[in-house]
Amino acid sequence: MHLYAMLQYGVFLLIVTALVYPVGGYLTRVFMGESTWLDPGLRPLERVCYRLAGIDAHHEMDWKEYARAFVVFSLAGTLLLYAILRIQPFLHTFDPIYHPGPLSPDLALNTAISFVTTTTWQAYSGENMMSYVSQSVGLTAQNFLAGAAGLAIGIAFIRGFARERTTDLGNFWVDLTRAILWVLLPISLLGGLLLVWQGVPANVRPYQIVPLVQPTSYQQSRTDSDGHPVTDTSGNPIIDTVQVTQQIIPQGPVAALEFIKNLGTNGGGFFNANGAHPYENPTPLTNLLEILAIAVLPAALTQTFGRMVGRRRDGWVLYGIMVVLFIAGLALCGWAEQAGNPRLGQAGHVDQRVTDGQPGGNMEGKETRFGIGGSVLTAITTSNGATGSYNSMHDSYTPLGGMLPLVNMLLGEVIFGGLGTGLYSIILVSLIGLFVGGLMVGRTPEYLGKPIGPTEMKLISLYALLGPATILILTALAVVTDWGKAGLTTNGGPHGLSEIVFAYTSSLANNGQNFAGLNANTPFYNITTALAMMVGRFGLAIPVLALAGRLALQPRRPAGLGTLPTDSLLFACLVIGTIVIVGGLSYFPVLALGPVVEHLLLGT
Repeated sequence: MHLYAMLQYGVFLLIVTALVYPVGGYLTRVFMGESTWLDPGLRPLERVCYRLAGIDAHHEMDWKEYARAFVVFSLAGTLLLYAILRIQPFLHTFDPIYHPGPLSPDLALNTAISFVTTTTWQAYSGENMMSYVSQSVGLTAQNFLAGAAGLAIGIAFIRGFARERTTDLGNFWVDLTRAILWVLLPISLLGGLLLVWQGVPANVRPYQIVPLVQPTSYQQSRTDSDGHPVTDTSGNPIIDTVQVTQQIIPQGPVAALEFIKNLGTNGGGFFNANGAHPYENPTPLTNLLEILAIAVLPAALTQTFGRMVGRRRDGWVLYGIMVVLFIAGLALCGWAEQAGNPRLGQAGHVDQRVTDGQPGGNMEGKETRFGIGGSVLTAITTSNGATGSYNSMHDSYTPLGGMLPLVNMLLGEVIFGGLGTGLYSIILVSLIGLFVGGLMVGRTPEYLGKPIGPTEMKLISLYALLGPATILILTALAVVTDWGKAGLTTNGGPHGLSEIVFAYTSSLANNGQNFAGLNANTPFYNITTALAMMVGRFGLAIPVLALAGRLALQPRRPAGLGTLPTDSLLFACLVIGTIVIVGGLSYFPVLALGPVVEHLLLGT
């Protein structure tokens, strides 16, 4: 691995680790109602919000009421965003020439569900199909709202461990409001200003038309008004030469969307090229800021958890597990991309060695300003952080390099993960490990003094089985139907299977990144990926809230001689082993048929 890439990885992890403790403490104070330095300005605004919405801030909810509020809020957001996308032509576009039409019903529904579930799966080109109003009022607003709702679920889950003999998990509306006002909004304002400083646009100007420095031309078949090819008298298609002398440079309120999409672990992008576009991510500094925005809050929630349950060492153990798995992913993906394609090297046509004049390795689909190191770091961070804000095309990675982001999502994004969702993902995997360990010694498993009985294990098992069942069933449906296979316009065989698996995995993980060789803008994929998104958001969150409600009712037991210390190296190894074994048992066959076979076909 290149030394410069290793330095990037090390600096990134050091910054995240340095921020985990203070940010975790700040989140604790926010959601426990303690004083913060933002209170003088935000407390009056918070009270106004409650008064206008008719919210009783002192009312506590049990898990059922909390879940209902979460679902109703998400449904309202979906309907509102769907309406905006369908009436888009009637909204002001800020451009006298560019007037995007409405999204088709299936694409509008997919996009609305995508942004409300923080998936931000985009089967469209943002600069071509979205107006400024849709991008800012519709998509950017949902990035705040959906991200805050996910954080609220994570905080409610923590309260299940922190409280005793109660059914109360807090108030969803209060948690949502405080997540927006105290966390997402101030950090996004600061982050947006930093991006503008680095060159990210933040305007409502019309698209800029500029002449090309070097005009070019290309040939295309002539078509009639219905899109059918036009032929000459001999039946041959008529080919026209098209001269290109100018280009259209899209712009808009990019910075407003860019930072919150990362901070709220939403992903997506103002432009089709996402974080690879120079207007979204122009410099190495913006690349660092954006991936820090993805990782810091989810990582800091481990400290929030430790503080709220009164066991800070347990929070550090969870963070340590995440870092070990993160480093493993970086090392494997970086090695695979730096090694490049062995067939190209064997043919003798491409020199993939690192020299003073070239970075070597597999640079296909990567921006030269980021190189392999910056691309791999972003790929691993986004796939671990439930944020599909990539800066390189993962479909162009080597088979093993592309498999690593896929594996990160298949494991349930237990490494940092989404905003709130990552914390409860790793804790639920930990509970599976404790249950297995308890069976070995004949003892009822418990975590932080809360026993894990049959009812709790049923909820945990439901959570663990929903993901594999959804991904594998939808993948099987896609590969055996003409509707599903029609999306494989570029690749078939093992790589085509990887593209389909990646799509459903990304949707269920509420991540949103994709292998772009799959044409997913069809009714079949718009509907099935939306189904996976809803399962990943609500099908997993509701059992988590039910489990939190069960745990909050229980008294905390004192640790005994047979209690496994959850702040120990043994516990960390047990959790890592559980993550690997459960993931392998669930997904190894489909990985063997996809990226593993593709790697073996390279002749290595």
